[in-house]
Amino acid sequence: MGIPLNIDWQQILLHLFNFAILAGGLYFLLYKPVKNFMEQRIAYYQGMEQEAAAKIEQANAQELEYRQRLESAEQEANRKKEQAARDAEKTAQMILRDANKQREQILAQAKKDAQHEKEKILQDAKEEIVELAMAATVKMLHGEAVSHE
Repeated sequence: MGIPLNIDWQQILLHLFNFAILAGGLYFLLYKPVKNFMEQRIAYYQGMEQEAAAKIEQANAQELEYRQRLESAEQEANRKKEQAARDAEKTAQMILRDANKQREQILAQAKKDAQHEKEKILQDAKEEIVELAMAATVKMLHGEAVSHE
């Protein structure tokens, strides 16, 4: 049987078999390891991306928490400042009341002391007037007694 164009089927089948062995060998030696490496690399970078997204989310949550803490600390500081101002105002009012009481007491005591001093001066003056009157009377009596003799 003559094969047209000098085609040897046996040679073609051997070449196909060699090509299949070469393709299979290259698949197992090059394609599969490179494909596995690429899949691992993709998985690694996806893991890094997920980890970065989780860290960003965690950082945003912490930032929100810190802002809330800062806001509550500012509110607490304002509340304490207002309370301190109220306490200072009450203390100032108490000090003013005490000072006014002391002033009133000092004024009352001064008036009392002045009244006593006035009464003492008047008493001393009366006594002195009485003594002077007595002395004058004694002199007058002495003077009349001397002139009668």
